[in-house]
Amino acid sequence: MLAPQGRRPLLVWLALSAVGLFCFPPALFLTLPVTLLVGWFYRDPERKTPDNPRAFVAPADGRVTEIVRTSHPYCGPAVKIGIFMNALNVHVNRMACAGTVEYLDYIPGRKWVASAPKASLENERFFLGYQTAHGRVLQCQIAGLVARRIACSVKKGDSFAAGQRYGMILLGSKVDVYLPLNAVLSVSVGARTVAGETVIAEVKK
Repeated sequence: MLAPQGRRPLLVWLALSAVGLFCFPPALFLTLPVTLLVGWFYRDPERKTPDNPRAFVAPADGRVTEIVRTSHPYCGPAVKIGIFMNALNVHVNRMACAGTVEYLDYIPGRKWVASAPKASLENERFFLGYQTAHGRVLQCQIAGLVARRIACSVKKGDSFAAGQRYGMILLGSKVDVYLPLNAVLSVSVGARTVAGETVIAEVKK
């Protein structure tokens, strides 16, 4: 499956490959590999989200680089889990839990390496907050050193299921998720995550 953001660039390179095939066949040695690379970069594989209403799943493919207690005006005191996406990871981002969107905030910023802690405070980022059965949850897409742009098609009032797609960061970077303090973590720093599948925390009964 292809992410919607990849349709236009893939069509452009498919067209260039077709033109090269009929007009200058040697050009395929350039256009065909690039076309395949574009299709691979924008891949969006299906994921099987656990059927557990108390679980929070990873919002991004990647590696956990940060777990800290913090606070934000939208959600208050929270546990923040930072997941760094490298250039080889799937770049589509997903909801950590079912909920209804209440808060959106885009902040222009700098281009620090996304794995650095200061990236969460200074880089270009997009906050998405939503009300869940367990309280308010906040996710933040953070652009890194080479990320081209943040894509998010969410509006206030939209409702999502756990693991549902909501956007992507072109050329990777980082996603922070702010969870309620009563969430029991299932991951530690260094853990690998699969968006929509890996359980990162759970609210106990």
